[in-house]
Amino acid sequence: MDWLEVNDYGDQGWLPGNDSDARARFYCERLERGEILFFRRPPFVIAEEELAFLAAQRPSGSRLHKNVSYRPQQDRLRGFSEDEASRKRMHEFMRAYSRQVVHFVSRFLSPYAGKFHLDFASFRPLEEQGRDLPLHKRNDLLHVDAFPSRPTQGGRILRIFTNVHPAKERVWLTGARFPELASRYARDAGLERFAGGSLRDRLAAVLHACGLPVAARSPYDSFMLRFHDWLKENAEFQDSPEKDRVKFPPRATWLVFTDGVPHAALSGQFALEQTFIIPPEALVAPEASPIRVLEKLCARALA
Repeated sequence: MDWLEVNDYGDQGWLPGNDSDARARFYCERLERGEILFFRRPPFVIAEEELAFLAAQRPSGSRLHKNVSYRPQQDRLRGFSEDEASRKRMHEFMRAYSRQVVHFVSRFLSPYAGKFHLDFASFRPLEEQGRDLPLHKRNDLLHVDAFPSRPTQGGRILRIFTNVHPAKERVWLTGARFPELASRYARDAGLERFAGGSLRDRLAAVLHACGLPVAARSPYDSFMLRFHDWLKENAEFQDSPEKDRVKFPPRATWLVFTDGVPHAALSGQFALEQTFIIPPEALVAPEASPIRVLEKLCARALA
């Protein structure tokens, strides 16, 4: 399976004749069950001059980081070290981009509106193919996402990507969806051990409750961090033939729960991305979420 193409929603919203509530719920469920939603053009407006500006950013030494990140809650741009005029333009663009994606998600995936946590946005200027990175940071190895500094407590990681390269596809691999993935590998990756909780996690929770800037991880968060690394380390899993090559053409936008769809970026340059954390209470198919799948496997609460 490559993707589920969306043809009833455009950059001005739902097309006439659609039951927006029913369609929104349908698309939420398809996402939560591991499908990728695909738009041939962004379902929000990005001006051509801004696309040209992004495609003109050429990494040179340490001047441009792995990602240019934007933190909407603090209105803070990081990882962009060009001249002041360019930095201001990038900041203004990323702010406007993030706001447009928030508006889009609130309308297109309306069951999540007002309930999601807005996470970081990013611009990815580097060519993915051939990057020399440590094993656990490699994007070209199949993995599911987990954030070391931003535990979700069972919330799901929704990411919206747009390929802003003017001519080049962005190529991914995808693997078996989370229920199958977990049934095969979660125990070998140490699920039972993490389900019991660790002294480190309990101490972090106490410090967090005291107001110290320490990430309070649930057993679920700790396991998912380990699972991310374990999958990248596992040659048998990486070499498995059960994976699909997916090619996202220029200007395509796609939505995916990256905690539930194993994915790897093989090639591509210039992409935009906005992340949302969807809490368990907002999900329309909570039984398909990774935390519920793992709890069923180990018969213990993980958050």
